Amino acid sequence: MDPEKRAQELAATADPLRWFETLYAEAAGSLDRIPWALGRAEPLLESWLETARGREVVEDGGRALVVGCGPGDDAELLARQGLRTTAFDHAPSAIALARSRFPESRVTYEEANLLNPPAEWTGRFDFVLEAFTLQSLPESLRALALPALGRFLAPGGSLLILTRGRCAQEPISGFPMPLARAELEPLIAVRAAGPPRLWLSSFEDLLGDEAPGERWLRVELRRGSERDRRRATEDPR
Repeated sequence: MDPEKRAQELAATADPLRWFETLYAEAAGSLDRIPWALGRAEPLLESWLETARGREVVEDGGRALVVGCGPGDDAELLARQGLRTTAFDHAPSAIALARSRFPESRVTYEEANLLNPPAEWTGRFDFVLEAFTLQSLPESLRALALPALGRFLAPGGSLLILTRGRCAQEPISGFPMPLARAELEPLIAVRAAGPPRLWLSSFEDLLGDEAPGERWLRVELRRGSERDRRRATEDPR
């Protein structure tokens, strides 16, 4: 079966999180059977790390957290950049796959639940990466997941969100499910208003190079004071 179709079939089951383990277990280590596995780090992350803001994060060093790390390529990239990196996934088979692919890794790979993470992770990380996890969740869980992401951040830390995008009028197709900007913005607004206070640093709506009409959203939220927020541009988008 086509990997995207199989993922959609599993995601439609009653448990909105446990299906990830089923998918990774069925893949049995084959990246070709995991629809979001590239066998390399996500290009949206690679290009962001080359921006002034990405270089600043790397130069500052500190602790990084990769949410829903899957096969581990993004986490390995951050570790190579010098960040002390922890990566977690809800699926034990995903963690086993990452560890087997990178046996000499400096990354700490752990099995954990985004909605019930270890208490010691609260306020611990200077940089948090969320790539294609929000869009794999049903809408009801997205509203819970984004606040959970914000709580990982240390003061001054950054949360980078990567997701497939679509125009609001486009039908939903493919998996992970693409999100319209209008679907993500209300979550960001709610998150920015609550504790810990986050402010929107950038919201990029990008067209891809590999396929005509391919669209991506790349969003950075930062944890800081009201003074920090005022220093940002009036419209950072």
